[in-house]
Amino acid sequence: MKQVRYVYHVVMDAFYTFLADDGWAIASHIALSTLMALFPFLIVLTSLAGFFGSKELADQAASLLLQTWPKQVADTLSSQVHDVLTTTRGDILTVGAALAVYFASNGVEALRVALNRAYAVAETRRWYWLRLESIGYTLIAAVTSLAMAFLIVLGPLILETARHYIPFFVESNERILNIARYGITITALTVALFILHAWLPAGRRNFLQILPGIIFTMVASLISGIVFGQYLARFAKNYVTMYAGLASVIIALVFLYFIAAIFVYGGELNAAIIKSRLPKGVSLQAAQSLKHADSQA
Repeated sequence: MKQVRYVYHVVMDAFYTFLADDGWAIASHIALSTLMALFPFLIVLTSLAGFFGSKELADQAASLLLQTWPKQVADTLSSQVHDVLTTTRGDILTVGAALAVYFASNGVEALRVALNRAYAVAETRRWYWLRLESIGYTLIAAVTSLAMAFLIVLGPLILETARHYIPFFVESNERILNIARYGITITALTVALFILHAWLPAGRRNFLQILPGIIFTMVASLISGIVFGQYLARFAKNYVTMYAGLASVIIALVFLYFIAAIFVYGGELNAAIIKSRLPKGVSLQAAQSLKHADSQA
């Protein structure tokens, strides 16, 4: 019973702090920034793929990117994504590509703001270092996406070779590739969440301090995707009636809004657990200040 009360206290503390930190407004900011960053990111992805000599990798990478989205949401953006990916681009070193990278990094900056608020830390790093860091994360994400896509493209060849030597073990290419797609995507998302919580905001947190929020984010995002997908399967026409040509954008924006709110709450949940383990009367802000002072000494 004591454990149940503790869990209830932590969950409600995280929720009230989420409200106090303008969590819904921050989630809206993240959703809009992410949607606006999506297509510049795809342009960067296409440019990098063309630079490495295989534009098909960009298409595979985009498919992996949308793999965990509800089918109804991914389908609404598929034509726009296809248009971006099939446009010939050789301008990776041009001003246009540089601007695409810059705008794509805005999504990372929005996540930083949310986590700094959640963990009650003041940002002391220079703004230009932060922007360079966000651009670095964006480029790493693009290269990693292409690397994972390469594994998927290489998959059939690996399976055919394996079937030659162990035919009873390798039975279905399609089934194994589908499992590989989901496995690679979920693993990449989990690693990305660890990196975001550990290094993106100011200060440092250890593995156990960020684990609860990451687990919550993964589970709640999966449930949210399933529920939202079922909702769209029944009521998607309402969006078309209300928003006409903007329906696909609004559907994606609403989905990203829910995911962003879950992400922000995950950070607040970690912060609430950290607070619950502090001495009575010591706030999270005070503990962060003491920790920063000790590191400076």
